[in-house]
Amino acid sequence: MRIHFIAIGGSAMHNLALALHDTGHHVTGSDDQILEPSRGRLHAAGLLPSHDGWFPDSISNELDAIILGMHARPDNPELLRAQELGIAVQSYPEFLFNATAEQERIVIGGSHGKTTITSMVLHVLRKLDQPVNYMVGAQLEGFDRMVLLNPDLNRAIFEGDEYLSSPIDRRPKFFWYRPHFAILTGIAWDHINVFASEEIYLDQFRQFIETLVPNATLVWCQDDPTLASLMQEAHRPDVKLIPYQTPPHSPKESGTMEVSWPDGSTMTTGLVGSHNIQNVAGARTLTSALGISATDFDRCIADFTGASRRLEPLHSNSTFHAFRDFAHAPSKVKATVIGVKASYPKRPLTAFFELHTFSSLNRDFLPTYLDALASADHAIIYYDPDVLKHKKMPALESDFVSACFGEHASLEVIVSKKELQNRWNQVPQTNHTLLMMSSGWFAGLTMAFD
Repeated sequence: MRIHFIAIGGSAMHNLALALHDTGHHVTGSDDQILEPSRGRLHAAGLLPSHDGWFPDSISNELDAIILGMHARPDNPELLRAQELGIAVQSYPEFLFNATAEQERIVIGGSHGKTTITSMVLHVLRKLDQPVNYMVGAQLEGFDRMVLLNPDLNRAIFEGDEYLSSPIDRRPKFFWYRPHFAILTGIAWDHINVFASEEIYLDQFRQFIETLVPNATLVWCQDDPTLASLMQEAHRPDVKLIPYQTPPHSPKESGTMEVSWPDGSTMTTGLVGSHNIQNVAGARTLTSALGISATDFDRCIADFTGASRRLEPLHSNSTFHAFRDFAHAPSKVKATVIGVKASYPKRPLTAFFELHTFSSLNRDFLPTYLDALASADHAIIYYDPDVLKHKKMPALESDFVSACFGEHASLEVIVSKKELQNRWNQVPQTNHTLLMMSSGWFAGLTMAFD
């Protein structure tokens, strides 16, 4: 097939492009800005556009498919040309469904933990030599890329994002996948720019349950009160519901965690935080539904170290640990801080959090972060006023931002990269724990460890 990507530089988009190129398709693409690592990876595969920008003359009836990324706008010149010619335009989740329509599909959904649980399941299946197609939201150790589409495989695992499919398909991505097996990890309002109220956001998960194929299996976390309430009103008597909850666990002096399962068995993991133990329980329950024994799961998950930027270790020694995490929604930030502090309770914890997403920079949404950083001994919030200008959002006052996070004796708000760098340089690298949380990159902060 001849496949053209509009906005090829996106994380999922460039990985899909690489996957299709590897399976023999003729792939082209365009974008007005392509950053690393997408740029280098596309260049290595010979798929990097020769020029940045949009080129409607590249769109013709010779194309078999056009895949549209969220970075493009509805008035994109190439999109308008495709519509003028009557060429079908798909979002990448629509393409993923069509490519796996005859396969068994497993979807990992929820407001948090999606990437981690998807990564855990893929890690276990890989160690058991059970290859599957997949799409996951982070680079995984041992995997060449974030997408695989092999027509010879009979099972596909997708991270089920609730965000929009494309600029012209404003349905959540996970509506497309129609899973045979699914898991929901929890629900906490996010994406205020799309889902203007908590009820609207919640309704996306109601509708997702309706997209499951007949007689599907749905695993869900009963620790989450919002999700538990939703499950009580679910109207799918044909769907098999399997709950799970966070098992008892305790940190060890070695920095590992011992987990006690309901069946009386125990396992040790190097993962940090109660939320990650909850994720392990979810992955264990889901893989059991897929026919994998608890013994095999425990054995295979023991050396799982996490996905990129999901409590990713930056530095570690006997008295100092530093982590980077993708957390940005209030529930994710709070759970991550609590989890890291509980893993190293005797050491002071310094937590940096960057306001980077539309929601986190929204004046109406910011109060939902109340006490999200309360478990940190030192909490630093950073945001760049230029990002607000770029997003065409109203300016924020430091005092207002601080008040939204609640009473916290050591909370600081920083709005310049230089000040951020200076504050980072002050963090002790002995008898201390450091946590960096952002869906961005802290304005290119330079991190050096002793």
